[in-house]
Amino acid sequence: MSDLLKREHAPITPEAWDQVDEEARRVLKLHLAGRKLVDFSGPHGWTLGGVNTGRLKHIDKGPLAGVSYGVRDVQPLVELRSPFVIKILELDYAARGATDLDLDPVIAVAERVAHAEDTAVFHGFKEGRITGMIEASPHAPIDVKTPLDWPRAVAAAKEVLRRAGVNGPYALALGSQAYDELIADSEDGYPLRRRIEENIIDGSLVWAPALRGGAVLLSTRGGDYELTVGQDLSIGYAVHDREKVELYLTESFTFRVLEDKAAIFLRRGSTKPAGRKG
Repeated sequence: MSDLLKREHAPITPEAWDQVDEEARRVLKLHLAGRKLVDFSGPHGWTLGGVNTGRLKHIDKGPLAGVSYGVRDVQPLVELRSPFVIKILELDYAARGATDLDLDPVIAVAERVAHAEDTAVFHGFKEGRITGMIEASPHAPIDVKTPLDWPRAVAAAKEVLRRAGVNGPYALALGSQAYDELIADSEDGYPLRRRIEENIIDGSLVWAPALRGGAVLLSTRGGDYELTVGQDLSIGYAVHDREKVELYLTESFTFRVLEDKAAIFLRRGSTKPAGRKG
């Protein structure tokens, strides 16, 4: 474990650390959607500061005539850190055999950080130099006006990707509203989710609570999107007093769109995602 996390300075027993880490892993696995859909590179550790794009930014006027200059383009990693506080007495119960610690702060911070990572993947993060897959897509969004429109819209979205030369398998990432609508029974008592899975897409449906305003149909063939992680999601120590300890959940990552045609946004209602092209 990296010294940057300073876990050895925390007044926390090994038994408590085990429960804290396990609860964080459980919640992160449930809430992280992007990692289930895109290529994953890493973890590479804290020392990775950027990803080589293989491109140059040319300089028109250099200091010496007759010499051309170019700066290598590198996409930097973003570091996330979100704090939370737990009572030391509660954590000490683990050393006495308690397996039911009150870890609500861990659940809350894991949900928050998962939301931050996936927001960057789907919607982008301009200040972090990350373009999300929705804003990068050149395809016009497909509107979904009612829940019963989902099968038609997904079929239309799949056809758009196929005509763009993007083959499958495909996956459907669903925001919270879209997911709730698809798991509900339709008028004939047959869930819309099953109808889409069986007849329309040859991949998976993934709950993506950070995805706003609808759903995204994307290819999972590989090579289209890349999530690069330096330090993977880890819990570190900040400070403590006699009663409470402040910890934090952290990671470093960046996301790259390698083929912008590989995803299309299905817009529920009239919500338009900020920054989308077109």
